[in-house]
Amino acid sequence: METQGETLRIDGRQLISTELVAQVGEACDRAEALGGQGRLVVLASGAPAQARTEGLTVALVSRWERALRRLERLPATIVGVADGEIGGPALDALLATDYRIATPATRLVVPVSSGATWPGMALYRLAHQGSNTAAIRRALLFGDPIGARDALALQLIDEVSDDVAGALAAVAELTGALSGRELAIRRQLMIDAATTSFEEALGVHLAACDRTLRLVSAEAVS
Repeated sequence: METQGETLRIDGRQLISTELVAQVGEACDRAEALGGQGRLVVLASGAPAQARTEGLTVALVSRWERALRRLERLPATIVGVADGEIGGPALDALLATDYRIATPATRLVVPVSSGATWPGMALYRLAHQGSNTAAIRRALLFGDPIGARDALALQLIDEVSDDVAGALAAVAELTGALSGRELAIRRQLMIDAATTSFEEALGVHLAACDRTLRLVSAEAVS
């Protein structure tokens, strides 16, 4: 598949591992090396057959979550492409992207078995990003899959398409005029807005305004 950017493939059937953490880190390195002009396409597929936790440690899960946090703070456009059942690390990574494309066969899955659930921040991101609806509650509490159309209605994905290549090309046009650095600033302000008071957020927003004014002034002089 032609993605017109750096690519990160995440197979949700895999367990979190040192290798998987390194894979995300290497993709972030490649995206950052593009100097704010790049795009990272996260190709997500697969889900654990059950809530597999063998071999995991709190330290390893923490490293995985830090890798995802770095991913969602990249100075680049991050586009997610989902196909088939999406769970485990694939769901974690998909929910850290800016724009999400899903095929009609996509189902978001939070596997639950033997009294255990997936040990990551996907539950947090689903509850934080999706509407507070019965579908979200069923997914989080009982592992009920969320189909592509429902995920679109819940605003967990941005579009459902059979033509992934065409959808990626359209996203490239949508985001082409915006630098990755500017996008990273907007993304962080948006994320912080949900948990930060007006007074606490004001200083950061004013700093962003000051940065923009300086850039505009520098362009006018040149």
